[in-house]
Amino acid sequence: MLKTYNKLVRDNILKIIEQSGKSCAIRVLDDDEYLKALSAKLSEEVEEYLQSGSPEELADIIEVAQALAVANGCTAERLESIRKAKAAERGAFEKKIMLQTVSDGD
Repeated sequence: MLKTYNKLVRDNILKIIEQSGKSCAIRVLDDDEYLKALSAKLSEEVEEYLQSGSPEELADIIEVAQALAVANGCTAERLESIRKAKAAERGAFEKKIMLQTVSDGD
């Protein structure tokens, strides 16, 4: 039985498929296709996390975010540095604050 996926997969998935006695067809994406596929993968992983709430899905989101950063010329280390700088300047989400309204003073 042939099953069609047409989605970006992790690098070792091919080996895992072959070790299970199955075969697969692949193609390597060009840079533009890769960026689009990573964006689609991010959306997929976020949806999976929202449905499951599992830490494994959060790890997948981080992996895809780091791949997107690298694909856009930003290292994973630089991405973490940016995250830390924003947290230092604007805070993180530890205090669980929900902004409800803002008044301009009038």
